[in-house]
Amino acid sequence: MSVTDVARTRRFESVALPHLSAAYTLARWICRNDADAADVVQEAVMRALQYFDGYRGGDARAWLLQIVRNSAHTWLARNRVAGQVPLHECELDAVDASAPHGAATAPSADPMRAVAAQIEGEALRRAIAQLPLEQREVLILREFQDLSYRHIAEIIGAPIGTVMSRLSRARDKLGVLVRSGRRPTQ
Repeated sequence: MSVTDVARTRRFESVALPHLSAAYTLARWICRNDADAADVVQEAVMRALQYFDGYRGGDARAWLLQIVRNSAHTWLARNRVAGQVPLHECELDAVDASAPHGAATAPSADPMRAVAAQIEGEALRRAIAQLPLEQREVLILREFQDLSYRHIAEIIGAPIGTVMSRLSRARDKLGVLVRSGRRPTQ
């Protein structure tokens, strides 16, 4: 490996690796499966490294998340029949939707509050999982990854107005699902 290759690899690591958690979170919500998300992130990182010379700076997290999103959609098209994404209760437990950015939830001094928070978090995860993919991904990018509308628009390749309308619809539907306490269909 040449000195140039080593420098390129180190630069890539400093740009991309800090955002692997965010990449996995997005892939997990798109794919709804831990193993599939891991495959998608691995593929996305390989693509990112392969085309790293085209990276011109800017928001590295948004850049990597765009590659993850594209990889996830490609993976879904290749490996799943459209609209048929399995949803298993045990898979929902793997991602804590109530803790944005992958943060751990702090234990509560009051056990009843802790149980209530756990139940609410579970209901939220289930409701998010029921959203259509287009709404779910903009919700995750905005609320969990805290990306701007502009960055989300770049990632999904749509106008900002589309991002705003999808996000509004996602929030509205999420509110209805959470208030109704509807369980996911099997």
